[in-house]
Amino acid sequence: MSKKVLIVGGVAGGASAAARLRRLDEEAEIIIFERGEHISYANCGLPYYVSGVIDEREALLVSKPEAMRNRFRIDVRIFSEVTRIFPEEKAIEVQEQGGKVYRESYDQLILSPGAAPLRPPIPGINDIDALVVRNVTDIDQIKRFIDEQKPQTAAVVGGGFIGLEMAENLHARGVDTTIIEMSNQVMAPLDYEMAAILHEHIFNKGINLILEDGVKSFAKTENGALITLQSGQEVQADLTILAIGVKPEIKLAKEAGLTIGELGGIKVNERLQTSDPNIYAVGDVIEVKHLVTGQAALLPLAGPANKQGRIVADIIAGRDREYKGTQGTAIAKVFDLAAASTGANEKMLKKLGITHEVLFTHSNSHAGYYPGATRLSMKLIFDKNNGRVLGAQAVGAQGVDKRIDDIAGIIRSQGTIYDLQELELAYAPPFSSAKDPVNMAGYVAENIINGDVRMIHWQELSKLNAKEVCIIDVRDEEERKAKFIRGSLHIPVNDLRSKLAELPKDKEIIVYCEIGLRGYVAYRILTQHGFTNVRNLCGGWVTYYPAVFG
Repeated sequence: MSKKVLIVGGVAGGASAAARLRRLDEEAEIIIFERGEHISYANCGLPYYVSGVIDEREALLVSKPEAMRNRFRIDVRIFSEVTRIFPEEKAIEVQEQGGKVYRESYDQLILSPGAAPLRPPIPGINDIDALVVRNVTDIDQIKRFIDEQKPQTAAVVGGGFIGLEMAENLHARGVDTTIIEMSNQVMAPLDYEMAAILHEHIFNKGINLILEDGVKSFAKTENGALITLQSGQEVQADLTILAIGVKPEIKLAKEAGLTIGELGGIKVNERLQTSDPNIYAVGDVIEVKHLVTGQAALLPLAGPANKQGRIVADIIAGRDREYKGTQGTAIAKVFDLAAASTGANEKMLKKLGITHEVLFTHSNSHAGYYPGATRLSMKLIFDKNNGRVLGAQAVGAQGVDKRIDDIAGIIRSQGTIYDLQELELAYAPPFSSAKDPVNMAGYVAENIINGDVRMIHWQELSKLNAKEVCIIDVRDEEERKAKFIRGSLHIPVNDLRSKLAELPKDKEIIVYCEIGLRGYVAYRILTQHGFTNVRNLCGGWVTYYPAVFG
């Protein structure tokens, strides 16, 4: 007897589940219900259609309803909103755009409604035309507004992935853009000092970036909106984009009595079953297990959603599969830079009380002697006791994606910093260095674990009284002329051995250089000449300056 499988939501997880199930089961009756017009569209590419980077609207439509019908014999019902679930009857209620309401029975039900953009109850928010970026219809509306109204100014409320991508693409259209972010940083998956690199870059691109200042109220004006911030500052915008975040669409599940987790997503087991074994849920609507911390998490990402859809299809088709967790690997283009992360960030680990150690490296994206190399900044987070890699972040113009992907693979297999050292990665001067930045991070981590170097981090150094310690800048003269830590002595690393007698042995000595490497050399020199209280500034000046002064 053939199965009847209903799928609520035809994007990412829902479409993936439908196509996979058909490939495994030619006889199953599969119906997709989508309340909108489109299924399986490239929602991650929507901002780039605004600027014309993606110039063909059709390119955003990965699969159309007729294609799913013709190739996979799947019944796709667009403009059909599922309004109720009747678990005991194994049926759903559907309302069509024209008003018709009917019921449809199922053997298995897959929920993939996604997450909706947040629209907080800020005074005046319903009085203005605040647009969001969720689907093709939304981006059509934004692009039409820009093409027809030709706004001079825009405000993007929210500095996450979508907010930054929208700001970049609005800027590319010649719109004077302001980003308003309540937090002290953009891109929450990054830790502050890594986001600080982006802050400087965004400012340099001519974007007005406002941090640590939330929206107090909106007021409609003749040309758009007047946005008043908590500080009293006012921002005039012809176009307002809300990119504050998303919230799982749990209304259907909640009303059906399915268990909702503490974070507000549908609770599922390792087989992606809800509290009703005949109802599965995938994608942005569910709470997943974080692969590193083991805690429940909301991680709205396209890659995991597609994997979850495939796993559910396998299970329904009779195969034994389980979803092991999400590690949050993500990347975004921010003007000329890329910013990426995987695993746990330091904020998360501190909140959960998980012991960890961190390091920063600033390597070249490829061999420095080959033209075009740029700086690649990385943060590695690891367990100092066993070397297990817990997370990583990277910011740079080139090579960010492949380095984060390398480390993501190590985290997925619960690997260690020693595995980072042993990775044999493709090398030729245009692409990398003989010691790849990923290998280098492993080497630095081993030095820390073995006690070959003691680190001080930017947060701690910024709070120290320079008179109570001896801070030594071991960079060259030209580097120091630009900027330096006040109160520091200047002794280039090559001159350090000849100056040892001039250094105090009754004070802690802190050495720093541009990126940390010469500081490490200086540390080794000092500690082998009788100086026992020495630390090296982790990540050097390149980490310290934007984090402290940015």
